[in-house]
Amino acid sequence: MAKKRILLKIGSNTLTKETNHISRGKIEDIGIQIAALNDDYEFVIVSSGAIAAAKQFVKLESKGKEIIVKQALASIGQPHLMRIFHENFKDLGLLTSQCLLSYSDFEKEQSKVNIVNTINVLIENNYIPIINENDTVATDEIQFGDNDKLAALTAVLLNVDILIIATNTNGIYTKASIHDAAPETILQVNDLALMAQEVGDAKSSHGTGGMQSKIEAAAIAKAANIETWIVNGLKDNFILNAIKNSIPFTKII
Repeated sequence: MAKKRILLKIGSNTLTKETNHISRGKIEDIGIQIAALNDDYEFVIVSSGAIAAAKQFVKLESKGKEIIVKQALASIGQPHLMRIFHENFKDLGLLTSQCLLSYSDFEKEQSKVNIVNTINVLIENNYIPIINENDTVATDEIQFGDNDKLAALTAVLLNVDILIIATNTNGIYTKASIHDAAPETILQVNDLALMAQEVGDAKSSHGTGGMQSKIEAAAIAKAANIETWIVNGLKDNFILNAIKNSIPFTKII
């Protein structure tokens, strides 16, 4: 029986566990879950975090615009981020590969064919593709959405079964309960137009997305009949527990 394909999108806040450093423990947690699910699922990862990785090592001086400094930081941080993934996943018997994409790649038919062919070969040979935006030549992720849209476009292109967006909340909360001590998660969404009324425009501390960009990503996936799960990636075993339906999270179908 064919394995189900999951595209896992990990934002900067999840990878840093809301600190100023990439969390090796969180990356190990993700790897342990992927290894445990290996018989039934194959994974593609879209990962932010290159800028956060660079900030652990350098502070750039520049007279340029802030966005250019962030592009330079992404260039420095990307190999460090991949090294952390490689080291932690290798210890679990998992192989990794890097794929850098930009939104313009999704506008060219030949580029899309090349992406699909390359990633399929990697997966067939037990490599986990780890995708990030090519921030040296594009600034969309830095400015607009912490890779949420990139993850959705990639999910559609690869015809995945589930798009899991890891964030720092237990899914989408009802607007009425959002300031409560125990906010209420909306467990299932069928109508995204109604859902949009529940969502504010707050952004996370490291990320550039916020919940609105996740709703927009879910809309792209929904149009291709792909389920989107918005899950609290700060929790241990969040993928396993979402699959078992043993934690509160939002499922958009």
